[in-house]
Amino acid sequence: AMDTSADPGDDFYEYVNGEWLETTEIPADKTNYGSFTALADEAEQQVREIIQDASATDAAPGSAEQKIGDLYNSWMDQEAIEARGLEPAQADLDRIAGLSSHEEIAAAMGDPALGAPAPYAGYVDIDSKQTDRYVFYITQSGLGLPDRDYYLNDDQRFQDIRAAYVDYIEQVFTMAGMEGGAEKAQAILELETAMAENSWERAKRRDRSLTYNLMTLDELKDYAPGFDWDATFEAAGLSDQDEFVVRENDAIQKLSATFADTPVETWKDYLTFHYIDGNANALPKQFDDANFAFYGKTLSGQPEQRERWKRGVSVVNGTIGEAVGKVYVEQHFPPEAKAQMEELVENLRIAFERRLDNGVEWMGAETKEEARAKLAAFTPKIAYPDEFETYDGLEVVEDDYYGNRRRAQVWGWNDMISKLGQPIDRGEWFMTPQTVNAYYSPNRNEIVFPAAILQAPFFDPNADPAVNYGGIGAVIGHEMGHGFDDQGRKSDGTGTLRDWWTEEDNERFEALAGSFGEQYAAYEPIEGYTLNPELTMGENIGDLGGMNLAYEAYKISLEGEEAPVLDGFSGDQRFFMAWGQVWQRLYRDEELINRIKTDPHSPSEFRVNGVVRNMDEWYAAFDVSEEDALYLPPEERVKIW
Repeated sequence: AMDTSADPGDDFYEYVNGEWLETTEIPADKTNYGSFTALADEAEQQVREIIQDASATDAAPGSAEQKIGDLYNSWMDQEAIEARGLEPAQADLDRIAGLSSHEEIAAAMGDPALGAPAPYAGYVDIDSKQTDRYVFYITQSGLGLPDRDYYLNDDQRFQDIRAAYVDYIEQVFTMAGMEGGAEKAQAILELETAMAENSWERAKRRDRSLTYNLMTLDELKDYAPGFDWDATFEAAGLSDQDEFVVRENDAIQKLSATFADTPVETWKDYLTFHYIDGNANALPKQFDDANFAFYGKTLSGQPEQRERWKRGVSVVNGTIGEAVGKVYVEQHFPPEAKAQMEELVENLRIAFERRLDNGVEWMGAETKEEARAKLAAFTPKIAYPDEFETYDGLEVVEDDYYGNRRRAQVWGWNDMISKLGQPIDRGEWFMTPQTVNAYYSPNRNEIVFPAAILQAPFFDPNADPAVNYGGIGAVIGHEMGHGFDDQGRKSDGTGTLRDWWTEEDNERFEALAGSFGEQYAAYEPIEGYTLNPELTMGENIGDLGGMNLAYEAYKISLEGEEAPVLDGFSGDQRFFMAWGQVWQRLYRDEELINRIKTDPHSPSEFRVNGVVRNMDEWYAAFDVSEEDALYLPPEERVKIW
């Protein structure tokens, strides 16, 4: 994968990935491609085989095998979907057409069977300030384009996207046999533009100090009176709830006013379009193709639609993924790998403790004590949950994909809100075992690593320790670091949102983070589009902290011994090379711009070069000097964790 003719000090990302970057093409059915994607493709093929086995089984009604097989078969039966036309959606479309008041609109928006968008969305999670209970969170929503910038930015690219969006909306109405599509499309764009103007920017939405606003129902109704909260909550099954956490509080207030000021007819058109668009893949091919032409080709630059079977795997994973995951783990995850991962995690924890003792010079003793308590309390979850979801009560029918989709929507919503008033389920996972990803949960203080990511190049039980620590070790450190990034640090060891920092330590942290952000603000992945350090701050801190922790843990694993030289590379060199190759990735321009605007992660090149240039050990490993492009003077290298 390497281009050894490149100078690692000028462009380390090119040095470790240059040959791969030069010779690899993004598959026509993808918007980007890299190490994560390659592993995801492998997992996708393995899941396909699991699904096909289930489909070939004479399964008992209601069993996991029956649901897996019948859901997939209903998706693959394009002839049946085509033959039914709009008939499966007609009752819901007639219902929307018959709405006559803002109260009825609000009720429709709350009905999980419709799955309709609204100026708000909601979900159940642990209460960040009362972590022994669940609460319903309310957050801004309702836009059809990826971000408010797509409505408000006057660059030609965004003007073209808005024009294509209007054309697509008109096309949906025309295909559905409804008149006045052009006028309706323009009205929907104007409505969504007004909603965008009233919405918070993504960077602001990251701020956990701003996004916890507990209100009683009466307080919410007084604060945001333009929306009929009683009607929407009754339809959503939430009428017994008296308290809610409102995330973007004044945005919800303004969006509620927009709701009241917008005519019922416009809301009906908005609901009609989004209902059809949201169900496009369960409708005749012309709807599915039009949806892909806009969201896939125009918005993301993806030349070709994915094969039907691949999309079917995604449908099954997204609907009953844990049922598949149980089999996936049995077939593809060796138990000894879990034990080795647990050892890696423990070494990372020890490394963090050592850095708190010796490497975090800017933090005072009082805050360090709280940090140690948080570190001691955090929980790692490796590979798969102790108990898998059984999807009891979900009806899946072999020849009814539209109905399966709708029933799953309602089942999922009811399953989520059933948590309210119940004890906290500490065993719950929010990714399936076959997912190539990982996450940190601040209000649970836990890191979660599904089985599918625990493979090369991230992790190999037989690999050189330098490679494992530079790969999965740094990813583990990254997720642990989220508990101590600019937002995760606002919760304590119990997951409770509270300020446990001294004022002096907070000021020093903010200064370091600000310096780090200035580095990323100078990066321009594509001409005219620089990174937003406020949006990417948490992930950037996670990357830098994760690498520092992983390096320390790697040294612990050597138990004082010198790492061997392999293929002419020292242990330290292999450690940094592993990190660089984990993030090898190519992007289509449209996708890269989309990510710059919406993704809290920096593009891969900067996850590598932006991190290593802040680590003294990298300079020593590759003999980097002030003549090299990535060189930073020692006093400008940021060390946080």
